[in-house]
Amino acid sequence: MLKPSPTVESIMIPSFTGSSRPRRQVNLSGRTNNPFAKVGNRASNPSAQNAVVHAQQERLQRQLERERPPAATTIQRVWRGHRQRIAIKNRWKEEWDLEESHAPTHGPYQTDYVCLRQLRLLVQFASTSDETDVRRLSRFASRLLSDPLLKDGVPRQASEVWTTPLALLARLAARTIIDFGAGNPLLLPFECLLDLLRSLASIVPEHVSGSDYYKAVLIAIESWPKLPSCNFRRVESTVYALLQSHNAISQQRRASGLEDKRSSLSAYSGFAWCLLTESIVSSSVDLESLSEHVDFQLLTEAVETRTHGLFAYPPHNAMWLLAHYIYFGRRSLRDQPEASYVRVISNLISSCAHRLEWQIHYSSLNTSGGEQLPDFVEQQLLSLITQDSVTRLLGFLEGSSESSNSEATEQASTLATYVLTLLRVFPRRADDIRMWLFMGGARKRSGTERLPAVKFFYESIRRSTVFTSISREPRESINLLKPDLNTQARGHRASHTAAERRGCEWRVIFLFMELYKFVLMIMDDEEFLSGSVPANEDQSWTRKSALPTDQIADLIKFLKNLAFSIYWDGPEINGNQKEQPQDGLSHYFSTKTHSRPAIVSERQDEPPLADMPGMTLTHLKGIVTGLLRMLYERDSRRKFLPTGHWLMTKYFEMDRFIAAVVEEEEAKKSIGDVDIQPEEVIDSPYEDDDEDEDDEGSLIGTSRTQRLRHAERLREKQQQLARKRDLDLITPRLEIMQNMPFFIPFATRVQIFRQFVRNEQRERRGFEDPDDWRFAMMHAHTHDMSKHRATVRRDSIFDDAYEQFYALNEGLKEPIQIKFVDKFGTEEEGIDGGGVTKEFLTSVTTEAFSSNSDNLDIFIENDQHLLFPNPSAVDERRDLLTQAGLRENDPEWTDSVRDLLRRYEFLGRIIGKCMYEGILVDIPFAGFFLLKWALTGGAGAASRETSYRANLNDLRDLDEGLYQGLLQLKNYPGNVDDFALNFTIEDAIEQRRRDTTAPASSASSRNRTVTRELRPGGSSLSVTNENRLVYISLVARHRLQFQPRFQTSAFLRGLGQIVSPSWLSMFNQSELQTLISGSRTSIDINDLRRNTLYGGVYALGDDGIEHPTVQYFWKALELMADSDRRKVLKFVTSTPRAPLLGFDQLNPRFSIRDSGSDQTRLPTTSTCVNLLKLPVYHSLAVLKERLLYSVNAGAGFNLS
Repeated sequence: MLKPSPTVESIMIPSFTGSSRPRRQVNLSGRTNNPFAKVGNRASNPSAQNAVVHAQQERLQRQLERERPPAATTIQRVWRGHRQRIAIKNRWKEEWDLEESHAPTHGPYQTDYVCLRQLRLLVQFASTSDETDVRRLSRFASRLLSDPLLKDGVPRQASEVWTTPLALLARLAARTIIDFGAGNPLLLPFECLLDLLRSLASIVPEHVSGSDYYKAVLIAIESWPKLPSCNFRRVESTVYALLQSHNAISQQRRASGLEDKRSSLSAYSGFAWCLLTESIVSSSVDLESLSEHVDFQLLTEAVETRTHGLFAYPPHNAMWLLAHYIYFGRRSLRDQPEASYVRVISNLISSCAHRLEWQIHYSSLNTSGGEQLPDFVEQQLLSLITQDSVTRLLGFLEGSSESSNSEATEQASTLATYVLTLLRVFPRRADDIRMWLFMGGARKRSGTERLPAVKFFYESIRRSTVFTSISREPRESINLLKPDLNTQARGHRASHTAAERRGCEWRVIFLFMELYKFVLMIMDDEEFLSGSVPANEDQSWTRKSALPTDQIADLIKFLKNLAFSIYWDGPEINGNQKEQPQDGLSHYFSTKTHSRPAIVSERQDEPPLADMPGMTLTHLKGIVTGLLRMLYERDSRRKFLPTGHWLMTKYFEMDRFIAAVVEEEEAKKSIGDVDIQPEEVIDSPYEDDDEDEDDEGSLIGTSRTQRLRHAERLREKQQQLARKRDLDLITPRLEIMQNMPFFIPFATRVQIFRQFVRNEQRERRGFEDPDDWRFAMMHAHTHDMSKHRATVRRDSIFDDAYEQFYALNEGLKEPIQIKFVDKFGTEEEGIDGGGVTKEFLTSVTTEAFSSNSDNLDIFIENDQHLLFPNPSAVDERRDLLTQAGLRENDPEWTDSVRDLLRRYEFLGRIIGKCMYEGILVDIPFAGFFLLKWALTGGAGAASRETSYRANLNDLRDLDEGLYQGLLQLKNYPGNVDDFALNFTIEDAIEQRRRDTTAPASSASSRNRTVTRELRPGGSSLSVTNENRLVYISLVARHRLQFQPRFQTSAFLRGLGQIVSPSWLSMFNQSELQTLISGSRTSIDINDLRRNTLYGGVYALGDDGIEHPTVQYFWKALELMADSDRRKVLKFVTSTPRAPLLGFDQLNPRFSIRDSGSDQTRLPTTSTCVNLLKLPVYHSLAVLKERLLYSVNAGAGFNLS
């Protein structure tokens, strides 16, 4: 049988689908994928893409073919014109040369016709770059100048036919010097051409280009040293010539009432922008003689017309124009500046402020690491910051409520821009400038009385749109502060626009805040609150400057709303821009000696506000926060505002505010805490306010080493700024809490503080309960509990605690275990349920703050029995060491002083431990000392503005006698020279008989005084009426900050190790005292009763009915006065104040237990556990009598 032949399907591969059609392949690249395709020219293998390209090339080729004939025709036409012009000029040259050949000498022309014809020919063919033409110009000039009439400045023909040729001749002469003289000064007849220019400036001054004229003069000045035969007097006379002519023209027009100044302004514009912008002028030209020929009014108008383009002008040239302008202004205006002068100075100094800032910085350091400020420029700039110069600034202003809003704002804005720029350029003289401005006043239209600067500027801002809008609604600040991107792109704004008016208003507000912040530093509380009383002539200038309290309330409302918006809406105001700094680190490692120094501030990469360089949102945040806190301190000391005026709770969701703040605190930790260790800012209102106060000491070494150090600081500041910006985005509530805590009720802040502590305890320990932590540590192999245990003697609690717990540092936050040893050496048995720790902390503070010890007093008290660090403690310790025969370089000396400061630090930790654990201690601190706690928190944007600064008012808490004496000196109506004071102060040092840490000595108990200078050379500087405010401020600074600086810094360092400084910044001085010692409010008997525990026979039964004796106790408390209730509370808990959030926060809880039934027995306590041991009395009268007797007699544990 035949087998069937195999089918196609039977021999196909198994994946055959039944379709024999090949699959279509689509290649979008337009290229073949055939590997065997011919490889060659793309043109021979056209694809879709190649076809398009080929078509484009063909169209381009056809276009070129069409354009070629017209282009050739144009080239031919241009060439024919050029060739024809050359031919004509050559023919003119031949004619000119032929005429000149007939007169071989350089004498004058025979006729005016010949002279005019030669002149016309010359100005038409002469080229400034052709040496032959320059010789022709020189010959014509010599012949023209040889005319005797022309030498006298009188043209032989004044007809208009001469005007244009002479104007062209002036331009030709000037351009020849500019173009030919710059490269070939030795080949140019300078004297002849300068004489020609000088003559033409007197003949046709209105047709001489001022810019060309003074550019030529500048070339002559620069080339003069290379030309030994040239008399420089000719150069100087050429400088004067054009000015003299226009001065005469201007005087004639003023006399005739004509207003056309265009030609004169053009000449002065050339003089200013082409000559005065160069450094060589001040060193070559006699400026004193030149100033006699300068019409300062014309110069001012000429400079002011071009100030809109200043920021595009090289800062170096603007700086020299500024210096020369100041020089001429000082000789013209002498006593009283004009508004136009202030505007010009303001615009000029603003345009080169950044350059001046760092050049002044390097000049003040006396180093070679950067470009020094030229002596002439420095001299002129320093003339701006003299007392007379600044005080008289307000002289051209008129202060009156009748002034129009726009007029007053424009005047104030002009001055504000000027002063703000001075403050930026001269940071080391900032408070001198503020003080001199404060002492000035604006004229009043009615009478001769002056209006204080503070009131003038406040009246100006009070009527402004910015002030009224923000006072009405905080979110108005967003649009009013947002940078105008269109304006930044244009570089300047048109006048009278809304944006320009807004900028003017902001500049006045900036200056007012700068000035008012300074005034608050020198104004005492009596003067501050005297603004509502009508002023009289006998009042001091400071009292006259006080604002009425209703205006202060309005100002605070504006500042509150502005500050809230800056913190809450800051990212939106800045547009969430994170710009990189303009200069990278590589710039600071440059080996060029003229490179810009690494003066870095957090303002550099932020857009400026109100077109004021350096005035950024960060700066505004700092100054607003600082001013608000200064006003809040005033209200905290002496209330003048209604309750609730400071609160901003309506802008927060208060029902979840606490949780939100806690979340932000956790987010802050995740980014990286930017808190720094608390450190006092010890600077004077009259001394350097620059951030890098230690620059002079640190700039040691080569210029490269200095730049390396600057670069490192730059990197650190940039990192800190980046973290700060991140925090601004995610922690607005926390920033408000730490910088403006008064926006939030005190009770809410206390709850937040306690929650922060609980969260940190859980984070550090894993447990909130101390016993749970101890139990966990006992079973852990990696932790040594012995560090947290101590055995202390009852008669030496502080010293034993210091020796055993100092090394813990911030580990003192963890629970500690204490075992007491009595005076017989017997250990006291007991279980620490919190009571032993409380007794330990209470005993340590009681002993340390006591002044009855034989040891050196660590703290002393004022007349109100308020405590503060002993200012002379370090001096007394040094004095004892000196008596013991030790020297400062001896190790024993160093160890002893260090030991003293460590005791301050440890005491700060103890107080921090009490606050951390919620244990109240009855230790009253002085207000100025507590204020340092509140104003040393964090490293936020306002950290420096909100740092503690000494002032006269705080001296009252330190030394009432000194405060009253300085107050009398401040308000003394006569001549202060009568007191024969100088800038020195005497510190009294008490000499002790012995010291436990120093070798024994036999020193007597007499006191000695040390005289210290308040400023360098103070012993030879007398106190006068003009500088007494400086003297008072320096005395306050010395007493409050400088003298106790080591002790205070050590205490705050220890305090900050236990309680975060940013947490402390949430409270003012009185609130901190409440955190330490409890509330000053009356004792709430019902709250105490609800949170009391009972033991023994007093324990509550199932019915919940109290024992009759307990009922008598509560009834007795209700019948007592609040003062007696506080005595009872102190008798039991060792503090007379209730906990901040109620008695449920008292740790341990208030407890009562029986102690027998003897009716004659007195109640006793165990304060360590807040336990009252109350005998079972049978009547209310007996209980009340026995209780008050015990309370007033101080009976306690020893009588139980």
